[in-house]
Amino acid sequence: MKSKIYSLAVSAILLSACTAPEVTETYTPAAENALRAPAVPLVTIDPYTSVWSFSDNLNEENTRHWTGKNFPLLGGIRVDGKSYRFMGMEDFPVSPVIPTAAGGVWEGLYTEKQPAGDWMAVAYEAKGWKTGKAGFGSEGNPDLSTPWTTDDIWVRRTFDLPGDVSGESLYLQYSHDDNIEVYVNGTLVAVTGNDLDYNLLKEIPAEVVKALKPTGNVIAAHCHNNGGGSYVDLGIVKKEKRDNTFDERAKQTSVCVMPTQTFYTFECGGVQLDVIFTAPFLMDDLDLMTSPFNYITYQVRSLDGQEHDVQVYLEATPQLATNSLDQPVSFERIEKDGMTFLKTGTEEQPLLGKSGDDVRIDWGYLYLAAEQSPRVTMSIDEYYASKGAFMANGKLSGRTEDVSPDMQKQMTVLAYADNLGKVSSNTASGHVMIGYDDIYSIQYFGDNRMAYWKHDGQVDIFKAFADGAKNYADVMKRCNEFDGKMMQDAAAAGGQKYAELCALAYRQVIAAHKLVQDEEGNLLFFSKENFSNGSIGTVDITYPSAPMFLLYNPELLKGMMNPILYYSESGKWTKPFAAHDVGTYPLANGQTYGGDMPVEESGNMLILMAAIAQMEGNADYAAKHWDVLTVWTDYLLKEGLDPANQLCTDDFAGHFAHNTNLSIKAIMGIASYGKLAAMQGKDDVAARYTEAAREMAAKWVAMAADGDHYRLTFDKPGTWSQKYNMIWDRLLGFNIFPAEVAATEMAYYKTHQNKYGLPLDNRADYTKSDWIMWSACLTDTPADFTALVEPIWLYANETTSRVPLSDWHFTSNGSQRGFQARSVVGGYFMRLLHDKAKR
Repeated sequence: MKSKIYSLAVSAILLSACTAPEVTETYTPAAENALRAPAVPLVTIDPYTSVWSFSDNLNEENTRHWTGKNFPLLGGIRVDGKSYRFMGMEDFPVSPVIPTAAGGVWEGLYTEKQPAGDWMAVAYEAKGWKTGKAGFGSEGNPDLSTPWTTDDIWVRRTFDLPGDVSGESLYLQYSHDDNIEVYVNGTLVAVTGNDLDYNLLKEIPAEVVKALKPTGNVIAAHCHNNGGGSYVDLGIVKKEKRDNTFDERAKQTSVCVMPTQTFYTFECGGVQLDVIFTAPFLMDDLDLMTSPFNYITYQVRSLDGQEHDVQVYLEATPQLATNSLDQPVSFERIEKDGMTFLKTGTEEQPLLGKSGDDVRIDWGYLYLAAEQSPRVTMSIDEYYASKGAFMANGKLSGRTEDVSPDMQKQMTVLAYADNLGKVSSNTASGHVMIGYDDIYSIQYFGDNRMAYWKHDGQVDIFKAFADGAKNYADVMKRCNEFDGKMMQDAAAAGGQKYAELCALAYRQVIAAHKLVQDEEGNLLFFSKENFSNGSIGTVDITYPSAPMFLLYNPELLKGMMNPILYYSESGKWTKPFAAHDVGTYPLANGQTYGGDMPVEESGNMLILMAAIAQMEGNADYAAKHWDVLTVWTDYLLKEGLDPANQLCTDDFAGHFAHNTNLSIKAIMGIASYGKLAAMQGKDDVAARYTEAAREMAAKWVAMAADGDHYRLTFDKPGTWSQKYNMIWDRLLGFNIFPAEVAATEMAYYKTHQNKYGLPLDNRADYTKSDWIMWSACLTDTPADFTALVEPIWLYANETTSRVPLSDWHFTSNGSQRGFQARSVVGGYFMRLLHDKAKR
């Protein structure tokens, strides 16, 4: 989808705005991207400062944190006195039409077995379904009546209308745990991913409302429980009209996701509005890449040849600086160096006080900042009063005092308005910066470390934003150039659809990390294992994400490996294999995962050491850590050929022994050690370990052969799996496996694909899309690559699981199995890495 825009880049906690009366340059996407993203990146800074749109239209629902919790950013535009909403959705009063269980127990039909046919259709005959009262779920949920403890439940609620609803704005009100899809009279209205949420609202399309009948309507839902608690409740409410809300939405005409930018275009009131979200994620400039802000750009021009009076509005709530709504917040206005800063954060400020997976930051501060200008007004004001002032005259009250710290009692917003004045066919524009000062980012073995951009306190948040404002035009130019080059390279390597997938993955990968330094100045680039357990610095998260960093800055990959190397070399980790992680984000104080992955993590570290050496042309980094690498390699020599019953990176599928793909990893790890020894002139060592790897590879071929493919486990004929670890054999130049092994596997894979991809192995319908990208490179045949990658594009384009790209999905129906917003999709860049390694 094409667009001509420049984006509002939403960070999570500081907003700085700089405007100019007329823009001399109109920003447009550097390339095309026709992919309908499952969720669209807006503000992407780190695992905490992360804002996404989970819907097709930016103004269709609240913007959210990657976890799915509301992180509301609201945008409005006033054209000739009439206001339109272009981003987010306002809170508004509702009244029940068809009450949920909280308003009175309702009865429906349900089944916990996959129903045949169109189970969501009004005319469907639910034979064999049971009758139950809402809500359905596990103990601990509110208004629970019917226990549900299986993986899946299908629910049908038949209802009659209580009166005439024509002309009303109706919303589906639903609660879920976990993945849910909800239909009204057979039309899909809401899909929500892996999370627990109560009383969500989703507008029912006008055509669906119009088609409602006086009697015999049906709300039907399917909910999948990924583990833990479960819950389903369904109802319908209507929006009560009130003043001071952006009731009318601007018409979105396009959205385009580039690697560092997202472009939206809208039409309303005779003007075109372009909105651009820009994250300065340029990996050749670590100060810029780690900046605590994103840019939000807005561009307006007349579409009808007439002049129009235009003002733009943007607001953020303190929710962006809290973990939950019940936390009291504080506010402050700061005037500094010709700028106004509006600041908010929790009163408690529990510095590095929370660790875990489904949590958000509640220390540090959100700032909304702008250059002081007659065009700009700013306020800290009550939720509706702020909008009312803007709608009345395009200005804000300037109020900053006597606001409530209780978000549940009264939501207060940080608001910004820019009076663009008379807008003609010449584009008028402005831009905003929004970001976060987290004070301290990571605790590293008891030592609290600041974000990289602070340089141990030498740079404060005000200087960071001032520099960002000064360098805006240059950064936008550099981001646009990078986007264009990356898209061109990816399309040349794997085709347009491959490039579009890489564009969607890029910001997600970097934003799942935080860069700090240790006391000696070494880079520590910590990943967060998003929605898979919250671990920090997980080796088998580093491994799949590595291709992107090997391409654009191997120093960042070293930054991921440094904590694991230190953990062993310091004596804090004493086992003869690599640790799985160094803690639970943001506390990197030692492994917290419940099980070890000895072959997996040791092989990962050794392979990545060799990959870094190949990209840099020397083994200097490996030489610094040779002793611990030797310990890990000797472990693989002893245990790697036929692994015992242990976990691997695909641990969600459970423990099992004799894993052939894990055996390949061990062999690749040993060969990597041999390569590294050779690069250091250790010829005897190199010969010994390389020959050992060759002998193991020959044994592997004999042990794993199963006719027209190779087995999942050595001891089980008739099984199969993706052998994605074999990609390193050619990429690193080992060539110790016969070429026909990869060719045989590829031919077999192409006969076992489903609509949305190649299953991980024979045990289940689900897959890991990052591993498919590696498997697709096993042969050097473009047609093979395309055959495996295009179903991934189709999955991303059609999945009903509207979350930041999930790497774990069902290949038959394209729905999310689990995980979201993880950095492992950096593995999508394997084809680009593969092609670079060949040159």
